[in-house]
Amino acid sequence: MQDCLFCRIVRGEIPAAKVYEDDEVLAFNDIQPQRPVHVLVIPKKHITSLAHAGVEDTPVLGRMLAVANQIAVDQGSTDGFRSIINTGRVGGQEVMHVHMHIVGGQEPVGPMLKR
Repeated sequence: MQDCLFCRIVRGEIPAAKVYEDDEVLAFNDIQPQRPVHVLVIPKKHITSLAHAGVEDTPVLGRMLAVANQIAVDQGSTDGFRSIINTGRVGGQEVMHVHMHIVGGQEPVGPMLKR
């Protein structure tokens, strides 16, 4: 997708504060962090959302999860973190390229949903 914000970041057309990169995924600091650690992890391949992911996307989605702990620890969230993947309008997805938020720091993140 030529106009996709995250695809443009992958191609280097838009700068991002990268914290991790390999052949399959890229991680960078969120521009509007909600916690001391707030990193986005994206596949370099465009996948619109988890609702659009297929069985063929299993390796890259697994890779995103596999690198999450190391990214969190490297960014200073040494005692745990939360990983969030919003999907579609109802799930609160704002950029239509699947991405995982890693949020954390040294203090507890808080309840998962408002009660």
